[in-house]
Amino acid sequence: MDGTDVTAVVDPPVDATLLDKLFSNQLSEADARRFASGDLECTVFTLLALQQRIAGGKPGTGPNTPSSVIPPYEKPPTKPKNTKGKKKRGGQAGHAGRTRPPLPEPDRTRDHRCESCPDCGGKLTRTTRTRTRRSEDIAENLKPVITEDTIHRDYCPACDKRVEPKLPDVLPRCTLGNRTLVLSAMWHFLQGLTISQIVDTFNFHLRMKVTPGGLVQMWHRLADLLFVWYEQIHRESLDSAKLHADETSWRVSGKTHWLWCFAGDDSVFYMIDRSRGSPALQKFFTEAFEGTLITDFWSPYDAVVCADKQKCWPHLLRDAAAVSEKDGAHPEWRSFSRRLVSVYRDAKKLHAQKGKLDEAAYDVAVARLESRLAKLGGESWEHPDANRLSKRMAKYGNELLTFLWYDEMPSDNNAGERAIRPAVMIRKNSYCNHSDRGALTQSVLMTVLRTLRVRGHQPLDCILTSLATYAATGELPSLPPKNHAAE
Repeated sequence: MDGTDVTAVVDPPVDATLLDKLFSNQLSEADARRFASGDLECTVFTLLALQQRIAGGKPGTGPNTPSSVIPPYEKPPTKPKNTKGKKKRGGQAGHAGRTRPPLPEPDRTRDHRCESCPDCGGKLTRTTRTRTRRSEDIAENLKPVITEDTIHRDYCPACDKRVEPKLPDVLPRCTLGNRTLVLSAMWHFLQGLTISQIVDTFNFHLRMKVTPGGLVQMWHRLADLLFVWYEQIHRESLDSAKLHADETSWRVSGKTHWLWCFAGDDSVFYMIDRSRGSPALQKFFTEAFEGTLITDFWSPYDAVVCADKQKCWPHLLRDAAAVSEKDGAHPEWRSFSRRLVSVYRDAKKLHAQKGKLDEAAYDVAVARLESRLAKLGGESWEHPDANRLSKRMAKYGNELLTFLWYDEMPSDNNAGERAIRPAVMIRKNSYCNHSDRGALTQSVLMTVLRTLRVRGHQPLDCILTSLATYAATGELPSLPPKNHAAE
């Protein structure tokens, strides 16, 4: 035993499939007892062969060793990617091009002419040929405009009080104009810039002195005015045909809260709450939801009363893929995962053929898929993960194929995850909120700004126009509907 390959010197005195059973987690107690009752030579040979199988010739690198543990220089070279059929860079055939629109009429014109040849310095012969080009830039003078308003206070004998007009472009008790205030709110609640970054931008680049505390207080006042839009988005979300829901952790005053996101076709509603369970959902679903609720498998969604529910297939398939990575060789799991993926693929193919098949034939095909899914969830499985996922399908089987009955119903919750992703990026940058008041402002302004963006409106122009209307009439106009012209 001097380090030579024992498998090449000694004929294996034990069953050759013993190590294969061991590595595939199929070694039974009877096999282990039969091996233990063998003689000394059998034990020595098997242990040395087992060591070589685990180490692969190098210490610390076995078949079950995580890839992150193995040094890069010890990993086998990766196969070159197949570049055949790879899409070319840039715009693809059949897709509308995305180019910048032509610039409008110029605000100023300039005339340029060479005094001499730029190459040899010789005298030029003048011609009448010219060409024009347009460019767009920020004005050189970024000095803020300071406005002093003289507000007349007059007496009303009928009301027995003094009255004064409201300024159309400045909120009460605010020292920043509405344009600057809304722009800063967009930077923070829509694009995720931190308060310190916004303050630096104003103080050093735009030469406008602001403080973090003053900026936050003015955001609170803006949120108070836009709260009616927040409630309107809530009502319209409950009236939508389908609604995606998702949640993520959030911190308020150093304590764990949860940010809920409910995304419809033309609205996104955010809500920060202490609860991740049904108490938070009861605050949003104040009435029965008549549409289809699309979610993952988080159990509090089970308590929501709605017309239909659709569970997210990618969540289920990702869970199954994780099991296949660690235990894909198990025969029972292979059978279970194959049947699960087969149901999903057949369901997607059938959904793509909806409208092409006869209605009766389509209903029969859906019924067969439902039967296959029910059978998969009703069987007993010894494999723990197969048993766990089969119980999930037995519980939610009727909510996995809801999308087959609708034309534009997705089988995933990707829209909900995309809607909550901007909030996750903001969480990483801004460290969430320091008070319940800040959490409410965060919910209101993120909801209003994101919904305006989803509906195809320019949030800055839309809010400024509405604030001017509020100053003139005392009422904020309704949130505008979706702008189909922007699509």
